[in-house]
Amino acid sequence: MRIPGFQIIDRYIIKKFLGTYFFAILLIISICVMFDFNEKLDKFIQNDAPTHAIIFDYYLNFIPYFFNMLSPLFVFIAVIFFTAKLAGNSEIIAMLASGISFNRLMRPYLFSATFIAIITFILSSYVIPPANITRIDFQNKYVRDKRVVWEQNIQLEVEPDIIAYFDRFDAFTNTGYRFSLEKFEGKELRSRMTAQQIVWDSAYNWRVKDYMIRDFVGMKEEIRMGASIDTTLTIIPSDFMISVYDSEQMTTPQLKTYIDRQKKRGIGNIQLFEIEYYKRFAIAFAAFILTVIGVSLSARKIKGGMGMNIGIGLVLSFSYILFMQVSSSFAISGLMSTFVASWIPNLIYAFVAAFLYFKAPN
Repeated sequence: MRIPGFQIIDRYIIKKFLGTYFFAILLIISICVMFDFNEKLDKFIQNDAPTHAIIFDYYLNFIPYFFNMLSPLFVFIAVIFFTAKLAGNSEIIAMLASGISFNRLMRPYLFSATFIAIITFILSSYVIPPANITRIDFQNKYVRDKRVVWEQNIQLEVEPDIIAYFDRFDAFTNTGYRFSLEKFEGKELRSRMTAQQIVWDSAYNWRVKDYMIRDFVGMKEEIRMGASIDTTLTIIPSDFMISVYDSEQMTTPQLKTYIDRQKKRGIGNIQLFEIEYYKRFAIAFAAFILTVIGVSLSARKIKGGMGMNIGIGLVLSFSYILFMQVSSSFAISGLMSTFVASWIPNLIYAFVAAFLYFKAPN
């Protein structure tokens, strides 16, 4: 790999970094696939999952999903492993002794981290979401169905000053029960429709059954009743039938549009979508932080070989992933904002990276 403006030592480090990174991915993903297959084998047999679907619908889409989720771990392992090896062979000492500063030594590392961050962001934003649709559909069909089949006490803003309410909605029949639709002008109620049932047809088309419409005109009230009427509502069941997997099936632009749309409609349970949106940027940026930590930790030659450095690296990388999950749960419970929950692991580890960087050899 020949990169303009890079010297032999830069190309050597980039090759070692990315080579170790992708080797670690291949190794760990192979282990994950093996364990996952052993765990789900009974379900595959019990539900007669086709071999073709297992390979191409599930595992072919399983690999990029787990690769992206564990990318911070792969970055850390790659940096720690080969940098500690360089330090153990006194190659780092030779580089520094030849006049290369530690800042200059970081250049190929940061280039590699940029390459990984771009790949991670593209995968999480545009490649993995469509793949997740196929993977999750396979899981729901042959492993464990986690689709949301009903919701109750649903209230949302259809359009400005138009509020809809469902006492219950059944996803199997696309039917809502004890439905109401209220239209306001300012703070004054102008019209109210109530119905025993409302059935979603397609797009924004709905059929209202056993309805009563009350129109308020000044001090008068006009009442209309009927057995069935077709109406247009700019909502669809997916706007309020929210599954834990829905956020993983949207590209980043789709996710942003969905979040903005749901906020305007007053729907509150969108924390998972916001966390997923911010996390895609945070994990991509984490490649830089963890690279700096890894190089700063392992660039110094220590007694006992590189085992200690690898151990510290594994602890820090696993703690980062754990911290990311714990902070997400705080956001879901409402203890902190989704933006803070997604970025606070990066902020804390950025301070760790800065401390270790200034303590590193020079």
